[in-house]
Amino acid sequence: MTEAPKILLTHHLKTLKLPTFLREYEKVARQCATEGLDHVQFLARLVEMELIDRERRMIERRIKAAKFPTAKSLDSFDFKVIPKLNKMQVLELARCEWIDRRENVIALGPSDPAL
Repeated sequence: MTEAPKILLTHHLKTLKLPTFLREYEKVARQCATEGLDHVQFLARLVEMELIDRERRMIERRIKAAKFPTAKSLDSFDFKVIPKLNKMQVLELARCEWIDRRENVIALGPSDPAL
């Protein structure tokens, strides 16, 4: 690619606020060329990457806006602290399949294991 179209593309991607496109398009273009993929598959990969990155940034902004002291997830939760807590049931509930089935979930008990 000559320098002028590359500069113009960079400008347009910045104007459209597509940072993942800008950062990844050359690498993805090389991968797609190696794999023999067409322009639609190339664009689909870039769009998917942009969407994933936007969702990640949105979650980070929301966590920051909520002013949580630390970010926590079930991946780092120590189930040994509350031995009565059914780990399999918690992980099943975390998949949120109960929402699609239109079921209710009620959690009872103290949120602090020391109580």
